Parts: sequence; C-alpha cells; structure tokens
Amino acid sequence: MKRITILLADDHTIVREGFRKVLELEADFEVVGEAEDGRRAVTLAKQLRPAVVLMDIAMPQLNGLEATRQILKGIPSTRILILTGYNDDAYVKSATESGAVGFMLKHAAASVLFEGIREINKGHTFFGPFITKLLPEHERKLLDRAGRSKPRKAGLTPREMEVFQLIAEGKANKQIAAELDIGMKTVETHRERLIVKLNIHNTAGLTRHAISEGIIESNVQLTIV
Repeated sequence: MKRITILLADDHTIVREGFRKVLELEADFEVVGEAEDGRRAVTLAKQLRPAVVLMDIAMPQLNGLEATRQILKGIPSTRILILTGYNDDAYVKSATESGAVGFMLKHAAASVLFEGIREINKGHTFFGPFITKLLPEHERKLLDRAGRSKPRKAGLTPREMEVFQLIAEGKANKQIAAELDIGMKTVETHRERLIVKLNIHNTAGLTRHAISEGIIESNVQLTIV
C-alpha cells in the first residue's frame, strides 16, 4: 500500500507532535517532515515533495498563505490543507486564493482530519463542517476541476509579502536584510512600495493589517513609529 506522505507546518512544537502521533496511527499516512515556520515549510516541501502539507496560517518568517503560494509555484502537484484556529470567512477566501484545496479548524475531530487528507490526496477539495458554512456558494465556484482557486491579481509580490510580514513582526531594516539576504536599500524600496500599495504609513498600521489578514498572530507587540 502506497502511503500518503505528509509535511506538518506549525510554529507550535506541541501541536506538531500531537498531529504526528495521531496521523501515524493510520496505516496509509507517513509524516515525512516538520516545519516551525513558513520559510522552512517551503524549503522542506521542495526537498521532500510530500503529497500533502498540513499548513498553519500564522507562522513566523513567512505566513502559511504565502508559503502555500511559494510551494505550489515550485511543486504544483502538492496538495495543501490549511489547518488553523481561525474561523473567519476572510481567511477561508484567502486560503483558496493562495491555492490551498482544503481548510479546517484545529479543534475538528481526528476522523475529519483523516477524511480531509484522503480527499485532497484523491484530487478533491475539502472543507471541514464549520468551514462549509462560511464559504459562500459563489466562492466555492472559484475552484476549478483541479481543486485550485482561479488566480486573482495579487497586490503584493512574494518578496513584498515576506518584507511586509517581517516589518509587522517588528524587525528593523537591518534584520530584514540579513534574514532575506538582500541589501538595506532593497528593503527600503520594498517598504516604500508597501506604503503605496497598502496606503498604510507606519509600522503599527502594518502590524494591525497583518493581524487582520491572519498573517501574524494578535499577540505581536505593536511598535508605534
């Protein structure tokens, strides 16, 4: 029997450990890796090429939605199931727009998770019972036969999204340059473009926007500038 290979992406170690233990009880599942942030998830996905990625939304370095976009750009055959504590319809829409083919809440029963993994591995879409109520019929129609959402124009480039998240997390330009291995002037250019595109003119505003979009968690300290 060919097992479904799974990559776990969540910034909480205890959550990843819990999922691993539950998933490995099923004979047709194999957890091949764990990632503690979005950037690591992208790297491991490229290395391991899992059939399914269980992806959290709010993670450091790179949020789960942007990680999803980057993974699918390089490995379009991988199926991504967003597994999160957020139950707002905006998050569901953002997840489908990023290319995820499944979305369910972390407090769902293990049997629902198992069903979701098996369904998306077959090429279907899957939304947990609570999520189906949030996703309007017209949004479900955005999904094509392959289960991926039809592309929409992205407001920010992948690099701008990375810089945006790091700014919202309170990182200084020097730290951002070091983490992304780019120059300070490049960071400043991206910051200026973010200001124009988002029409937000300070770090506190960027942080609030990132929280509202589920890019970072609400416990991030706001920095007024």
